Amino acid sequence: YRSRRIIFARRPVWRCRGCHRKDFSVAVKTIGIIMNGVTGRMGTNQHLIRSILAIREQGGLPLPGGDVLLPDPILLGRSEHKLRALAAAHGLTRWSTSLDDCLRNPGDTIYFDAQITGERAEAVRAAIRAGKHIYCEKPVAADLHTALDLARRAEAAGVRHGVVQDKLFLPGMIKLRRLVESGFFGRILSVRGEFGYWVFEGDWQAAQRPSWNYRQEVGGGIIVDMLCHWRYVLDNVIAPVRSVMCRGANHIPQRVDEQGQPYAATADDAAYATFELDGGIVAQINSSWCVRVYRDELFVLQVDGTHGSAVAGLRDCKTQHRVNTPKPVWNPDVPNPIDFYAGWQAVPDNRPMPNAFKAQWELFLQHVVCDTPFPWTLREGAKGVQLAELGLQSWGERRWLDVPDLPA
Repeated sequence: YRSRRIIFARRPVWRCRGCHRKDFSVAVKTIGIIMNGVTGRMGTNQHLIRSILAIREQGGLPLPGGDVLLPDPILLGRSEHKLRALAAAHGLTRWSTSLDDCLRNPGDTIYFDAQITGERAEAVRAAIRAGKHIYCEKPVAADLHTALDLARRAEAAGVRHGVVQDKLFLPGMIKLRRLVESGFFGRILSVRGEFGYWVFEGDWQAAQRPSWNYRQEVGGGIIVDMLCHWRYVLDNVIAPVRSVMCRGANHIPQRVDEQGQPYAATADDAAYATFELDGGIVAQINSSWCVRVYRDELFVLQVDGTHGSAVAGLRDCKTQHRVNTPKPVWNPDVPNPIDFYAGWQAVPDNRPMPNAFKAQWELFLQHVVCDTPFPWTLREGAKGVQLAELGLQSWGERRWLDVPDLPA
């Protein structure tokens, strides 16, 4: 593969006492990563601090052959002030405001993009032309045509490529998938999901999401944002999505931006979607930035089957088998005698579950260096963009739409 330049170093010789093995040393491979857009909340916290810097702090990523891979990030963005401050806060020395300069450095072999959606495609194309391996946040693009174009360019260039699909690596989703694969549910009947929280309007209390999220003209909107997630969650945990019917809403049409200025919130801030999956499974997922939370976590997914049910959140997953299912009777004239929460059991962790973003970063780094499998490609990311487009079309036309296979 082009642009795979890795710096080798040697750790001090480790002497094995008490046996007759020969001395040996472990090779430390340093790989440069261009991290574009990491001054934002998600980029800073999840990708830089809790993924790349966490890998460095643990001494690097152990590789299958016994060597260690040490990521060496260079921070890229538009604000010199933010980049300088972020680098200084974490003991980093490499940062830049020039994409072209970063792409010219042969030592930086991976390009990562966490910019706003509308800025992503042009930068990813440039990185592909420079022979960099590509890893980026979702949505990979604002429309399916562009998303497929990026996938085709990466495939033709022969570079490694991947898309962040973090929810697959959350403890709650890992446990839920374990239940599906074990046959716990019997025949799965339905899926119900609730995601969201109240995002303040920005007037009397600052908003906890950036204002561009609420501007349709720059790629904002919860349908574009969240249906990409629901595509890979449903496809990989439950069953492939075959059709969609979606109703969006613009519940709060005016908000206040980071400078304290009112602006027209032109994008959808809530989405109410129903999906048909393989096997006749019906999935309903509500996504909203205009809902006050009365549930265990910000995202909860319930799966019901003939033999049992499960409720999974970001970290926890609880089950109820059919032999433990109570038998309620509808009677509004007397107090409810059943504690419905008491009949559910927690699924144990059973193994360490690291930060979801870090877990996928480690798999991608191994994919680049060791040619290990990595199925979450730009083409998989395009499937999420496809479902979001169909969701917007369904809302506009007020009808069900089938989800076709992606073109080659």
